[in-house]
Amino acid sequence: MAGDIKKLQPIIVKKIKKGGHGHHGGAWKIAYADFVTAMMAFFLLMWLLGSTTEGDRQGIADYFNSPLKVALLSSGSGAGDASHVIKGGGQDLSRATGQVKRGDVEAKRDTVNLHALKQEQLRAEIARLEDLKKKVENKIGENARLAAMASQIRLDMTRDGLRIQIVDEQNRPMFASGSAVVQPYMRELLQEIGQVLTDVPNRLTLEGHTDSLPFAAGERGYSNWELSADRANASRRELVSGGLADDRVLRVQGLASSQPFDTADPKAPSNRRISIIVMNRDAEDRMFRTAPEVADALEPASLAPSVVTPVVPFVTKTDGAAR
Repeated sequence: MAGDIKKLQPIIVKKIKKGGHGHHGGAWKIAYADFVTAMMAFFLLMWLLGSTTEGDRQGIADYFNSPLKVALLSSGSGAGDASHVIKGGGQDLSRATGQVKRGDVEAKRDTVNLHALKQEQLRAEIARLEDLKKKVENKIGENARLAAMASQIRLDMTRDGLRIQIVDEQNRPMFASGSAVVQPYMRELLQEIGQVLTDVPNRLTLEGHTDSLPFAAGERGYSNWELSADRANASRRELVSGGLADDRVLRVQGLASSQPFDTADPKAPSNRRISIIVMNRDAEDRMFRTAPEVADALEPASLAPSVVTPVVPFVTKTDGAAR
């Protein structure tokens, strides 16, 4: 009986699958496509930011910070320039003209501000040089010995700044005849001027001039060119003795008789002179070639070459016996 029961039990067979890889479907392809799309969008964003002006980027930032405020109150490429009641949404591509980049507008504004600043600096410098001119006049008037030489002093405003000229007179030459030896009264005058010039930071140019009478040795030897340069340098030493810092002098040059004071009489004593030019900033920039060319267009009329105005009336003497 027991044997019959064992024969009637069902036989269960278990099948076990070993090894192999199953199929996971296409989900990874979708994830990879999303990644590639995101990378493409990222690099496209980087390219757009690199090709956008600073003004446009600022406009975009303002729009996302307060879009309604920018749309209502702003215009230009930063907030959109579409032809709608409320500006926004970018430039109107149907319009071919009349659209200006915000960066270009800001550049023009900066140029205008630079010009205005330049004009303000020039006005302040003119006022400072005018004040210096009055100080020199007062210094000469307060000293009796210098007041006696007032007829030989010329003060005027030029394109390069304040020009102080000391001209020669027949009875009162500035230097010994045919040499660069400074006369005592001339030395005192130059030292007083050097003391006054310490009050301003401007650099100086010294120019020596002579009349047209040539030396006996001719132009191949020691000539008016050497003489005018030596006299200008001798004047520089006296200015330094008066307290002027040596590094304030930017240029010392001799011009001989190339720029006569009295053009009607090249041999006149007034052509023998020393010019001290207190240079303005524009003149310094032109010398160092660092200023833009537009600076000349900004030059005010008060800095243009003017007629020389002496401290007191000047009478020209045409006796050229002394050099």
